[in-house]
Amino acid sequence: MQLEIITPESMVFQGEATAVQFPGLDGSFQVLNGHAPIISALAKGDVKVDLEKPYTAEEGNDKVTVDGSNKNTIRVAINGGVVEMTNNKVIVLAE
Repeated sequence: MQLEIITPESMVFQGEATAVQFPGLDGSFQVLNGHAPIISALAKGDVKVDLEKPYTAEEGNDKVTVDGSNKNTIRVAINGGVVEMTNNKVIVLAE
C-alpha cells in the first residue's frame, strides 16, 4: 500500500508499506494491505511502518528513525493528527 506522512512543514515519508501501526486516541491500531476504508484521529506517539524494501535515509530528514537493525521498519514521531485510508493508499496529516 502507498503511504504518505505529511506535516505542515514537509513531506516526511512517501513509499510502499505492508503494515502501519498508529497511536489512536483510544489506543494503537494497525492497517494492512487491502484494509477497509477508514478515517481516524491520532494521538501523540510513534507511527510504526513495516516497509516492503529497506529504508534508505533521505538527506535532511531527521523525523524518520530506523527501528533497530531492521531497515524494513521505521518510526515517525507525531504530536497528533488524522489518518485516512482508501483504495490501499494511506495519508497521514500529522503535527
